[in-house]
Amino acid sequence: MNKKTIGRVVKYLKPYIPLIIISLMAAAATTLLSLYVPILAGKAIDLIIAPGIVDLDGISKILIRMIMVILLAALFQWIMNVINNHITYRVVKDIRKKAFDHIQSLPLSYLDTKQYGDFVSRIIADIDQFSDGLLMGFSQFFTGLVMIIGTLCFMFTLNITITLVVVLLTPLSLFVAAFIAKKTYNLFVKQSEKRALLTGMVEEMVGNEKVVQAFSYEDDAIERFDKINDELADVSLKATFFSSLINPSTRFINNLVYAAVGIVGAVFVLKGRITVGQLTCFLSYANQYTKPFNEISGVVTELQNALACAGRVFELIDEEPETPDKENAVVLKDVKGSVMLKDVNFSYVPDKKLIQNLNLLVKPGMRVAIVGPTGCGKSTVINLLMRFYDVNSGSIQVEGNDVRDITRKSLRDNYGMVLQETWLKAASIKENIAYGREATDEEIIAAAKATHAHSFIKRLPNGYDTVLGEDGGSLSQGQKQLLCITRVMLSVPPMLILDEATSSIDTRTELRVQRAFAKLMAGRTSFIVAHRLSTIMEADMILVMKDGNIIEQGNHESLMKLGGFYSDLFNSQYKNV
Repeated sequence: MNKKTIGRVVKYLKPYIPLIIISLMAAAATTLLSLYVPILAGKAIDLIIAPGIVDLDGISKILIRMIMVILLAALFQWIMNVINNHITYRVVKDIRKKAFDHIQSLPLSYLDTKQYGDFVSRIIADIDQFSDGLLMGFSQFFTGLVMIIGTLCFMFTLNITITLVVVLLTPLSLFVAAFIAKKTYNLFVKQSEKRALLTGMVEEMVGNEKVVQAFSYEDDAIERFDKINDELADVSLKATFFSSLINPSTRFINNLVYAAVGIVGAVFVLKGRITVGQLTCFLSYANQYTKPFNEISGVVTELQNALACAGRVFELIDEEPETPDKENAVVLKDVKGSVMLKDVNFSYVPDKKLIQNLNLLVKPGMRVAIVGPTGCGKSTVINLLMRFYDVNSGSIQVEGNDVRDITRKSLRDNYGMVLQETWLKAASIKENIAYGREATDEEIIAAAKATHAHSFIKRLPNGYDTVLGEDGGSLSQGQKQLLCITRVMLSVPPMLILDEATSSIDTRTELRVQRAFAKLMAGRTSFIVAHRLSTIMEADMILVMKDGNIIEQGNHESLMKLGGFYSDLFNSQYKNV
């Protein structure tokens, strides 16, 4: 087992130590009462002296006492189970919350390199597996330990010699269980990793099923799925096979213990050193003593799986978070919209250069369009402006402050952003529009009218109260994009970023939205990324990018007169119009 992972689990258990102590006391009470039952049974047997010579009154009293003891043991066991459930699910809730909260603090540079299905697998499937193992650990592991210790104590009071026989044979069972457990841990780690791959692959295929079918990728998707599924089945089978050896192995040794107790005890009865009732009591104790070893061996298997899953979750929690804001970080207020990029260099991969020596001065209220071929760095500039990524060298300044000296929240609060990729949560239209701020119904409707989304919203079954499915449900891509634009229209930030914001909207609606944007952009600094050059002809400044550099700069008229790259790009779009 991974000692580091166990140590981490113990830390999460610390706040619940008082409950753990109560659970252990309840387990001890349950065990002691259960162990008292064989003593009563032995006494009852000894009252059957010979045929026709039976002390019925004495047996009746013992039976009444046995019923009371059994009922009391059941009560303590119920209390123990309630407490164990409470501790387990509280700990699981704490770990899941910690993991999800940590994801919110991770840098995009990390998130962009991982499959989203891997995060889902760790936070849902892995933590559920850990929960099952932890609950079994509480329910059977602690109870088993108390049962073993308690049984030994009771057995020593009856006969030391027979008890020593049991104690000497016990280490064999522990050795076998520990030996096999070491072999299974790595297999359970691989099982969790393969499960995460399968989750990611299913999420990828189901989320993009239209593309899969459009390109007839179904057979390849099935082949990929079968490959990962076979690998998961193979490693799961191996993990299950080796872990399943623990229980029969320990049972075999425990049966040897039971047989040894029976043989030695029978000899002692013949010699008159113990009574038949005491032998019956001893055999019952031998069975109760070995039973926890069988249970613990099963628990060890589950704990191997649980710790492997917990280790993956802790790996996520241990990932380096986003660089925190500086202690004296500036909180932006009364932003006018002055932005400057000075000698900016940036690349996603160190050995693959992207943006080099980028310089730009944007005055308040300017509309800056960024155009260029795919992969030239347009969206990367947006990522840097929002500080989703930090520059490798140089600086980006807003209102004269380096963005690294500004709190991320205040920086991003002053930007309104509409991306080509839409995102809507599973909630009502109204809640999606007001995602960034609290707003009245009148404000929401006014924003929707401004973006011409009001008409299609009113045609929905419940209007603004229509609940959308995941990522917009059955809405068209254009309708989803209109809602995202409305969301920004409602927040009215001092600076705007529009990254292909109207790419999925029909031409007629686009013209209307452009007029709405024109009103919204009036007096506000705006950065517009566009492939359709007709949407940026009114921009105050157009930056033409290629291979991470600004190769041309000016307004539409000046760039057309220049007859360079922009002119060629514009003419290529409209030469057949």
